[in-house]
Amino acid sequence: MRILLTGGCGFIGSAVVRHLIRSTGHSVVNVDKMTYAASEDVLEEALTDPRHTHIKADIADLAAMTAIFAEHKPDAVMHLAAESHVDRSIDGPAVFIQTNVVGTFSMLEAARTYWSGLDVEAKKRFRFHHISTDEVFGALDADDPPFVETTPYDPRSPYSASKAASDHLVRAWYHTYGLPAFVTNTTNNYGFWHFPEKLIPLVTINAIEGRELPVYGDGSNVRDWLFVEDHAKALVLAVEKGVPGETYAIGARQPRSNLQVVQAICRTLDELRPDPAGPRERLIRYVTDRPGHDWRYEIDATHAETSLDWKADHDFETGIRRTVQWYLDHQEWWEKIRAGRYTGQRLGTKA
Repeated sequence: MRILLTGGCGFIGSAVVRHLIRSTGHSVVNVDKMTYAASEDVLEEALTDPRHTHIKADIADLAAMTAIFAEHKPDAVMHLAAESHVDRSIDGPAVFIQTNVVGTFSMLEAARTYWSGLDVEAKKRFRFHHISTDEVFGALDADDPPFVETTPYDPRSPYSASKAASDHLVRAWYHTYGLPAFVTNTTNNYGFWHFPEKLIPLVTINAIEGRELPVYGDGSNVRDWLFVEDHAKALVLAVEKGVPGETYAIGARQPRSNLQVVQAICRTLDELRPDPAGPRERLIRYVTDRPGHDWRYEIDATHAETSLDWKADHDFETGIRRTVQWYLDHQEWWEKIRAGRYTGQRLGTKA
C-alpha cells in the first residue's frame, strides 16, 4: 500500500512513519510544511529508506495537494498534519483555523478529485483516514463515563474547535460525496521526539536541568495517556482495516492527573539520575491555570480494541520510564531546541 501521510515530521506522524517503515511493507509519501515543531531527525532511519518520500508542502495549498495526489497515486491517506498545542491556540487561533480547517478541506478536495478518477476496484480500496483528538468532546466531570465514538461534540478551546470542524468536514465528504473516509479520536500522547512545549517533555527537561516544574492550577486536571508507539500501531491497523463512515476512539485506559504525571516524572528521574540537591518534587510550582482549562478527558477504547484487534502495550509507568530515559539519552536534540525555537517559556496566558 502506498500511503500519503501528512505531518510525518511531527510527533505522532513521525511515530507512524517509523512504524510503517520498520514493521510493514507499505511505502510512505510524507507531506510536511516543516513548521516550528517539525524535524527530519524524528524520522530516524526512515529518512533514508527508499520506501519513504518527504515533500515539503502546505496542506492548505489545494493546487499543491492535487498535484501530489496525481503524481504519487496513493492507495490511502493518513491525515495527521495539524496545529496541536492548546496554549498556542489561545495566543494565536488564526493559524489553527488555517491549518486544521482549511488544510483539511484542501486535503478532502484533492482526495476527492483523485478518488473520482480511479477505477471501480481502486475506489473501493481507497481510504481517507483523519486523525483527531478526544478534546472535541469537551470536558468530563468526575462521575461521567469516558468518551465513546457517539459522545456529542462540545469543544472548548480554539484548538479543539478547529479539530471538531475538521472532523465534521471529513464526515460530510463521506456522506455527501461518498469519499471512503473515517475518523479516529485519541487521548494525550507521549513518548520519544515530543517537542518540549507539551507537559511531559517540558517537565522532564526542566527536571533534568533543575528548573521549576510548572503545574496549572492545583494539578487536578485529568488526562488519559497513550504511549505514542502504541498509538502508531493502532493508526496503521485503522488504515488497513478501517470502515468508511466509522469512528474509532483510541486510548490506553491510563488516566492520571497532571500532578500525578509530574510526580511520576520526578520519581523516575530521581531513580535514573539522582539529583544531589534532593528529590525533584521540590521543584514543583503551582501556576495560574490555563484559560478555560478542561477538567478531565478519558476514552473507552472498547470499539477500537475489538474492531482493530489492538490494545496498548504500555501501561503509564512503563511508558513514562522509557520516555524519561529517552530524554536523558537525547539531550543534544532538545538542547538545540531550547537554544533556538523554544526556550520553555509559558504559553497560553491570554484570556
